[in-house]
This record gives sequence, C-alpha cells and structure tokens, in this order.
Amino acid sequence: MSAGAAGLRTEVPCWARGLVLGSCALSALGALLLVASHALCPELRTRPRRLLLCLSLADLLAAAACFYGALRDFQAPSWDCVAQGALSAFANCSSFFWTVAVALDLYLALVRGWRAGPALLAALHLLSWGVPLTITVVAVVMNKIGYDASDVSVGWCWINLDAEDRVLWMLLTGKLWEILAYVTLPIFYILIKKHINRAHAALSEYRPILSSTPACSPGMSVADKKLILIPVIFIFLRIWSTIRFVLTLCDSAAVQNPVLVVLHGVGNTFQGGANCIMFVFCTRVVRNKLLSSLCCWRYDGRGHSLSSPETRYHYQVPAAKQWEGPECDWARAEFSST
Repeated sequence: MSAGAAGLRTEVPCWARGLVLGSCALSALGALLLVASHALCPELRTRPRRLLLCLSLADLLAAAACFYGALRDFQAPSWDCVAQGALSAFANCSSFFWTVAVALDLYLALVRGWRAGPALLAALHLLSWGVPLTITVVAVVMNKIGYDASDVSVGWCWINLDAEDRVLWMLLTGKLWEILAYVTLPIFYILIKKHINRAHAALSEYRPILSSTPACSPGMSVADKKLILIPVIFIFLRIWSTIRFVLTLCDSAAVQNPVLVVLHGVGNTFQGGANCIMFVFCTRVVRNKLLSSLCCWRYDGRGHSLSSPETRYHYQVPAAKQWEGPECDWARAEFSST
C-alpha cells in the first residue's frame, strides 16, 4: 500500500452512509434486546447466555463507535477521530474473541464433556477484554490510531495510514483475529455437528423405535441448521471488510467500489443484529420470555407454560445412554425456534 494510495480518500455517498447508520442502529437495538433478555429473565442466565451477553456488549460498543464515525464522516485527522477509532478497534477485536469463546465453550461442553469452571471463565474474560484493550492502548500511545481516508473503513477512523507499519497494526487491531475466526469457527461447529450426528446414530441403534417417533428431531433439526448458520453468517458479514483490506494492500482501485463499500459498512456493523435474530427472535424460549416480561404475557401462543428448559439444563453433557434428554434440552434451550 503506497503513500500515494493512502492519500486518496474513498468517498462514501449519502445513501451509503444512510444504510450504514441504519445497520448500526439495528445492531445496537439487537444487542440491547439480548442484554434485556438477560436482565429480565434470571432463569435464562446460563453460562452460554452469559458469554453471549459479553459478545452483545462488545457488538453494542462497536455499533455505537461506527455510528458516530459514519455520522461524522471524517475528512481529516482529529481528536474524536482517534477516540472513535480506538473504541471501534477495541470493540471489534473483543467481538471476535467472544464469538470464538462462545464456540469454544460449546465445543468443550458438548464434545469434550468439560464443564467450564471459574478459572476457564476468568481466562475467557481476561483474553477477550484484556488482549484487545492492551493492543488498543498501545496503538493509541504509539499514535497508530487515526484517519484512514475510508480506504479500510466506511466513514469512521481506524489505523493512521501515515504510519509506516500500518499493515502490522491493521492486523493486530482486527484483521488477524478476524481471519483466525474465519478458520476456527467452522472447525468448532463442524466438530459439534459431527458429535451430535454420532449421538443420533448411536441412539437410533439402541432405540430403533425412534425412527418412527423421534424424541427430539424437530429441535435437533433446528439446532443443526443454526450450527451451520452461525459461522456462515459471521463470515458473510465480515468477509467484505477483509476483501477491501486485501485490495488496499494491493493498491487496487476496486477498494472504492460503492457496492463493496456498502457491503463492508453494513457487514461490519450488523453483527449485533444478526445475533439478536438468531438467539432472540429465532429462539422460542427466549422470545416468549422477553415478550412475557415486556407485555405481561404468562403463556405462549399455544397455551403452554413459559418455563424454560434452560432452568433445568446447565450444559449437562450426555452420558453413554443418556443422549436423548440432554441433547434435546440443549437444542431447545439454545437454538430451537419451534
């Protein structure tokens, strides 16, 4: 990436800024709904939901920072450009860490049978908050955060393009962890899905009658679909920023393509909204409990009590002959939309 290329500013049209601002607002609203579901429903405060809460807080900070940056549409370096860029770098890095942490926790619990203790949870907090904060503070102190001419952003600030080692800091403040997430998320979720399929196969072998009356096939079918969607949605939303990053390194004029700019802006700011859709609107237990708290409903639309499976199941990993109950509870508690 040459200095000349760094001096050319990518123009962000008003309509594109409007789309990015709308995406930021929806993402912030989605993150707030996830936080609200955690605050209003004590029985939903299981470990995976607590990790999801941390992810939602990181997404909320990222959406707020990008909203301010897109609204200001920085044209030159300034103090608030540095402040906004620092908050954005910290929040996005933390979001990557927490996204992988959720997948790691599911993998350890369901595949390895490890119940996470306080030490592991403390380590996740230390890594997912501490590492991004340390990198961001060092970047600010060394004057690496600043105006980037929207070549690697959409109106907001990130890494100062005048820095000679800007590529290194782009990697450290986001891109390295983003690319690692592209690799680790599919691996974790594929391993989890294979574990569930093996449990189904073993259960079918011991319980042939399930072929005609499956105990939890709807819930597990939904779980399988969502396990696939989680890494797919993450990669689809984030890949556009990675493409622009590579194009910037190659000094390609395509980095200023308006469609690519919009996809980058919306993808980078809608993670909180996507998580809300997956884990609130498409999860019946959480959706109904949230509506119950907001609208004073006490039963769901089918007349059933809104008692949550999550109150009865806290990552109990199925034993050799207990696949049916816990696996079904996990599917319904964390992923079921039926």
